[in-house]
Amino acid sequence: MFAYIVRRLLQAIPLLLLVSLVIFLLLQSAGDPLATMGGRVPTRPDDRERLRRQLGLDQPILTQYLYWLIGNDWTLFDRDGDGVPETPGTRLGVLRGDFGTSIVTKQPATKVIGDRLPNTLLLMVSSEIIILSVALIIGVVSAVRQYSLLDNLLTGLSFITFSMPIFLVAFGLLYIFAVKFREWGLPYFPTSGIFDPQEGRTFGQVVWHMVLPVTTICIISIAAYSRYIRSNMLEVINSDYIRTARSKGLTERNILFRHAFKNAALPLATLIGLDLPFLLGGAIVTETIFAWPGMGRLFIDHLQRLDYSVLMGLLTMISVAVVVFQLLTDIVYTWLDPRIRYT
Repeated sequence: MFAYIVRRLLQAIPLLLLVSLVIFLLLQSAGDPLATMGGRVPTRPDDRERLRRQLGLDQPILTQYLYWLIGNDWTLFDRDGDGVPETPGTRLGVLRGDFGTSIVTKQPATKVIGDRLPNTLLLMVSSEIIILSVALIIGVVSAVRQYSLLDNLLTGLSFITFSMPIFLVAFGLLYIFAVKFREWGLPYFPTSGIFDPQEGRTFGQVVWHMVLPVTTICIISIAAYSRYIRSNMLEVINSDYIRTARSKGLTERNILFRHAFKNAALPLATLIGLDLPFLLGGAIVTETIFAWPGMGRLFIDHLQRLDYSVLMGLLTMISVAVVVFQLLTDIVYTWLDPRIRYT
């Protein structure tokens, strides 16, 4: 197993370099970051040209990528041979922990991302826990009571909620539980932010502001997960070894949770392993509608201003998370199914 993990990590190095290069090229084609320097007023032509030379944006695209990757304090970037890089502000490069400085906030990109990451994890991890818990219950119950009235009702609700756009769910919840509840004199939920500035960031305030965004994320995801769990459970509980377990007199609870669910969870582990890395990216639509200060909203705000340092930091972090969580998923396979061995 140790040799397998080392091999996978070594294979991930060229993959991440290739992914980062593709992302870098795509962002470079999105526009000119010096057009407004992250602000609202266009930059003067002479200032733009000066900044272009200082930031190395006048260099070929691959040289700019090397600036970003390994820094510009290497003699590789010394164009006139005097031993001094042409860009006055040296950077250490991503490989040495420097993602650059945001042109919007004038702060290191790592600090900008780090300030928003806890808010996103709070929202997304809470949502994922609720999604898995509720979807497991609905999926298992639907599979055990296949074609019953309850199964048909849950199936119909799942199809309806899964087909609804997430922005429609968000605005619907806002209209009912924030606008109409306030008109009716009932306790209403807040429409934006993570806490009321007058109350401060208390536990109760954060939880109260999380209700609508978390519900928005969960409604659609629960429908998708529950259908997936139901289909996997139906395939497993109709297997020969489950019938053999019943013939031996094992209890239904023991059969479902000790034998059936563990085998049915193998495809589910793949689905969860694919979803978990993107928790770091936040929920762009939900965070924008509810003005939740997380990674999704951060990405949209800085994409509009072409803040390459923050955007590359966000996308690189998600890329690394995908590789790590896929490796963890493979390791979980060996626990769920002892027949799987990595040699």
